[in-house]
Amino acid sequence: MPPYRIVKTCMERKKTMKNYDIGVIPGDGTGTEVTAEAMKALKAISEVGGPEFNLVHYDLGGERYLSKGELLPDSVLSELREMDAIFLGAIGHPEVKPGILEQEILLKLRFELDLYINLRPVVLFPGVYTPIKDKGPKDIDFVVVRENTEGLYTGSGGFLRKGTPDEVAIQESINTRRGVERCIRFAFEYCGKRNKKKKLTLCGKTNVLTYAFDLWERTFEECSSDYPDIETDYAHVDAICMWMVKNPEYFDVIVTDNMFGDIITDLGAMIQGGMGIAAGGNINPEGTAMFEPIGGSAPKYTGLNKINPLAAIAAAQMMLDHLEEETASENLLNAIKKVVKNDAKSMDAGKMGHGTREVGDLVVRYILE
Repeated sequence: MPPYRIVKTCMERKKTMKNYDIGVIPGDGTGTEVTAEAMKALKAISEVGGPEFNLVHYDLGGERYLSKGELLPDSVLSELREMDAIFLGAIGHPEVKPGILEQEILLKLRFELDLYINLRPVVLFPGVYTPIKDKGPKDIDFVVVRENTEGLYTGSGGFLRKGTPDEVAIQESINTRRGVERCIRFAFEYCGKRNKKKKLTLCGKTNVLTYAFDLWERTFEECSSDYPDIETDYAHVDAICMWMVKNPEYFDVIVTDNMFGDIITDLGAMIQGGMGIAAGGNINPEGTAMFEPIGGSAPKYTGLNKINPLAAIAAAQMMLDHLEEETASENLLNAIKKVVKNDAKSMDAGKMGHGTREVGDLVVRYILE
């Protein structure tokens, strides 16, 4: 990977609206492979009159940690903070103990860059298989807005008498009015901008988690008065899971906390065709944003040219949409739709009928048509 460099200030860059600095973290395993295909797609977008991208690569991940003992240096964090957007391939290495890379790279990026929104479209494209009987693209088209920096993922808690028969483990969910409200308001704004059913559903568990979700529910109700054109409702997380399978067409936008959002978005990925097509964004509406395929590093597929790159390419499409490059975003989205409808036999690794690089080439071909 190219060495880290000092990112120039916004004034020094003299960046136009059509030229973006993108921090690229290919990461581990197949992350490097799918990232290459996403970057190939962005290059094609530039070739047909879209924006230009200054891609700055960072070798964060398991290999760097194993060789140098470094995870996310402060100097790199400062550079990433100045980027227009960040693209992440995948983090996860079989030789690194679980939790180290995730906490010290992924979670650190979320907290330090205050990426407080996790945005997950759940969209079934024509031609993609869903395990839900008698449901199609018109039925599966909703978005989950997940609070991304609070809840059970803050790491608050600890052990008492660890390693003994009387061991106690405590994990606390931290929810602040500020954190909850800014997430809910983002969801209302996004629901209005999306302009489909204009219905926002709060997902919680008020009958058991009475303190945390009392805060969520009260804030939700109070904020709703500022958005009279948006219909609101509430459902327990277990009911949400059932309805996502039975009646996915019921949903437009769902807003929820960190842990519940983590769970229901994986279910969402399955009903939209699998991890091979699911992408997401980690967003600070007042700062930068990071986009990534939902699947992990899949080390068993590394180097085999079998992994599906469409989720990574879809993440690049989300990035274009976030940068308000509407024409480029639509161009890339249409190319993805053509591949899944005309060329790909499956979204599963090794079953696509084409290799990783070949799928990327197909996307490029449709962009350039």
